[in-house]
Amino acid sequence: MKFYGYQKCSTCRDAMKWLDDHGVAYTFVPIIEKPPTQKELKTALAAGYTLRNLFNTSGIQYRQHKMKDKLAVMSEAEALKALTGNGYYVKRPFAIDGKTVTIGFKPDKYAEVWG
Repeated sequence: MKFYGYQKCSTCRDAMKWLDDHGVAYTFVPIIEKPPTQKELKTALAAGYTLRNLFNTSGIQYRQHKMKDKLAVMSEAEALKALTGNGYYVKRPFAIDGKTVTIGFKPDKYAEVWG
């Protein structure tokens, strides 16, 4: 599993602790320096997530750049380009293993998907 996260993010740290405690192997990828690929983001969309779900809507850059307004009129291609171009935009943690994807961290969801 690839685990896209941010070391300073407490939610990411909680998710990694959960994975470690449950013996789930993962490769940590720093999401700011190396955001998920378009293919990985499309996998998340195919798994039922929406474009809005992919964005870190509580993030400072999301608010500063008024992405809420921009996202409302962006095409899927434009939104994916924005996400792959700025790791701060991507909701974290973003975990992916083939076609299985989770975005954010909820212990119950992790138990269901990765447990």
